[in-house]
Amino acid sequence: MYLSRFRFNTARPGARRLLSSPQSLHAAVMSSFPHLLPTDSSTPGGPRVLWRLDRNGAAEVLLYVVSPDRPDMTHLVEQAGWPAAATAEAPGWQSRPYPPFLDRLTEGSVWAFRLTANPVHQIRRKEGEPTKRTAHLTPTHQMDWLLDPRRQERGGFLICEKPADKRLLPGGTTHHNRPHHGDQYELTVRDQRNLSFPKKGTDNVPKSHQVTLVTVTYDGRLTVTDPDRLRATLIQGLGKAKAYGCGLMTLVPLPATAG
Repeated sequence: MYLSRFRFNTARPGARRLLSSPQSLHAAVMSSFPHLLPTDSSTPGGPRVLWRLDRNGAAEVLLYVVSPDRPDMTHLVEQAGWPAAATAEAPGWQSRPYPPFLDRLTEGSVWAFRLTANPVHQIRRKEGEPTKRTAHLTPTHQMDWLLDPRRQERGGFLICEKPADKRLLPGGTTHHNRPHHGDQYELTVRDQRNLSFPKKGTDNVPKSHQVTLVTVTYDGRLTVTDPDRLRATLIQGLGKAKAYGCGLMTLVPLPATAG
């Protein structure tokens, strides 16, 4: 497994085209793996390619990719990077073996994390109708999606709670038994994006034949409860719409605090 990072040159038309189309970007990411068959990336429980865009600023857009093989992103550098600056030692992207990092996960360890996901639920609008997958649209429900105890248990992690004295309520008061929202947990939800585009191979089609997604980015802190399950989450993804840049969770160590 490998974790890779590529920075877009947002001044280039090729970069803007890719960043405006999840389908095109997915195709460009998959083109980095000439020996990986499409079925290899969709087998349940098997190796797959996950990717995520981090839009840290107008001029800093980073692509993260987790993959079973080391990618060749030469085409991305030529189309949307800085090809004139690329060398054999610095080809325009960075790839690192992932297992050494994954082996550092231990039960009880605490990490900062980032995740872009497609928070959805199944609802039935009328009695007798089949359930329909529907996006969560409010920050509170989007936060609840990730805080679902079953989702956390399956994922091998637990979102950290804030110290009781930092759980602010309206008016600046605190409460120790507040329902789980932003005032109680080390978790924020931001950057909601409403995406709509034709299904693969179709153009000029009605909305009923389009893909519609709501994506959000979560930042927070988590405690490892099951290292093996969390490793599986990091390499297989979390939630739906993985082909469109959702599901990839990354972890970073927390800064050491002075004793």
